[in-house]
Amino acid sequence: MDSLPTAAPAVSALHGAGRRLGPAVVQQLVDDIVSRVYSSDRPMPTEAELCTRFGVSRTVVRESLKLLQDKGLVRIVQGKGTRITPSEEWDLIDDVVLSSLVRHDSSLAILDQLIRVRAALEREMAGAAALGGRTGAGGIRAAYEEMRRTVASPAEFAVADVRFHDAVMQASGNRLGHAIVTSIHDKARTTGRYHGSATQATLDRTLDEHQAILEAIESGDTDAAQRAMYAHIVDAWRRRRPAPEETTHSSAE
Repeated sequence: MDSLPTAAPAVSALHGAGRRLGPAVVQQLVDDIVSRVYSSDRPMPTEAELCTRFGVSRTVVRESLKLLQDKGLVRIVQGKGTRITPSEEWDLIDDVVLSSLVRHDSSLAILDQLIRVRAALEREMAGAAALGGRTGAGGIRAAYEEMRRTVASPAEFAVADVRFHDAVMQASGNRLGHAIVTSIHDKARTTGRYHGSATQATLDRTLDEHQAILEAIESGDTDAAQRAMYAHIVDAWRRRRPAPEETTHSSAE
């Protein structure tokens, strides 16, 4: 994985809340590991040090470290403390881990990989949706018509865009693929680097791409539906992908 910026660990004011603060401790420690505050070259603090830092009990710290181990980020070795694992062992599908990776990946490598995974899954689901032809495409057409009505309003257009993709995935009948794409896409949308600046030209082009997907599905052309969906997702990301240091504003896909 590409190198990520290192920052000093924040001292959290989590005193007095007990067990319910476990998730906050886990979130902060995941961020610390992903951003290389702690690494294989810099071992995790001791339990006592973490108790002091977060103002929580040793029980909360131990449970938090066990959750980090479940996520593949650390290995707890009896008598030797907690060690950071190689990034290849991390559970990238875990919600907390993936969200942190997206937030801290200044190189955009994680987003690039996420787009490729999403495009591959949605390509297959578009092909499956086409098997139902016009009969199963009512929700897809409704979402497209909403996109067409709101093409001059980027915020509304973006909502309709999401509905369109969701309708395609529902029509495919692939519940697992739908769940995976929804999960990873939600994580991507938490960062402004996933989005680009909306112009009328980009909105019009996006609408045309969705029309091509819709027409292929309604006509029952599985190959065309797959090609149109894959090209749309990959090309839309290529159009809006910022330089790593850029701060951008949101737009539709």
